[in-house]
Amino acid sequence: MIKWAQKPESRYVCVANVHVVMEAYDSPDFREVINSADLVTPDGMPLVWTLRALGVRDQTRVYGPELTLWLLEAAAQEEIPVGFYGSSPGTIQRLVDVLKKRFPSLNIAYSFSPPYRPHTAEEDEAVVREINASGVRILLVGLGCPKQERWMAEHKGRVQAVMLGVGAAFDFIAGVKKQAPHWMQGHGLEWLYRLSQEPGRLWRRYLYTNPRFAALILLNLLSRKK
Repeated sequence: MIKWAQKPESRYVCVANVHVVMEAYDSPDFREVINSADLVTPDGMPLVWTLRALGVRDQTRVYGPELTLWLLEAAAQEEIPVGFYGSSPGTIQRLVDVLKKRFPSLNIAYSFSPPYRPHTAEEDEAVVREINASGVRILLVGLGCPKQERWMAEHKGRVQAVMLGVGAAFDFIAGVKKQAPHWMQGHGLEWLYRLSQEPGRLWRRYLYTNPRFAALILLNLLSRKK
């Protein structure tokens, strides 16, 4: 991603968890969005365990918030301008404040919290012009799945930056939401912690995606053994 940003190139990277995988399984057009990404990383231990079972023995987790911080630290060292697109105005301002303290040399050239409604064509063009005019070479996108992945795919070639979809990383880094303890993350229980924090918003997602993912992976592995 740093090399792409230095050239610069317009690319997009998806950080995939079980929710992303199941959205792609259910939706052919979203599947094309994920499969057309320049890079897809496994975020979530169920994906890591699945990849290992499929033969990728040394696969490790690429956790979105950690990847975000690593990338921003590298961008600060390489003097690459970065930007943030998504979340709420209050959260994105807290995010910028936190990151300025953590990485004093980081060049934050752009930040914007878009409205929840769809942009008009004119508004979208204005956003693209502002991003490109800012000189941003790495754009962190925090709109949530599947909105952020679709947005990045639609703007590849138009936004002259490396776009990385980071989901809830904005909230975690800004301190708006708490992250699951490391032991829960390592045992694949992050979903349970997040469900306990936001039951009204997340129960349908986890009830619908997690059991189906487990069943489909089990059937896949059994068919391979046969």
